[in-house]
Amino acid sequence: MGNVKFIEHKGIEILRIDLSHCEMEEIVPILNSAKKLISGRPLKSVLTLTNVTDARYTPALDRTMKEFVVHNKPFVSAGAVVGVEGLRKLIYEAVIKFSGRALHLAADEENAKDWLTQQKT
Repeated sequence: MGNVKFIEHKGIEILRIDLSHCEMEEIVPILNSAKKLISGRPLKSVLTLTNVTDARYTPALDRTMKEFVVHNKPFVSAGAVVGVEGLRKLIYEAVIKFSGRALHLAADEENAKDWLTQQKT
């Protein structure tokens, strides 16, 4: 089961949103928790790492992810995503187009964390 929590990497705080291996009914509460954490932070201050590896795709997930990314746009300075393959790539492309945000695609969480910490310097 996924979760959401702040982690530290190289002295930089990153919000890790783990949706890996989740079904839709698990994803919505995780995203709601992440929204609360993100919107409680100053504008353009949050770095996010979202892992969608083997998350279950449904049409509702597309809509949910778009709403999530748009809601967080004012608070997030940079975001990286791990696990974008197959149908998740279609969701990623739709979310990017809809939200106007640029989310970095990373091969794995370590690469995502390294990239995110470089955005803070």
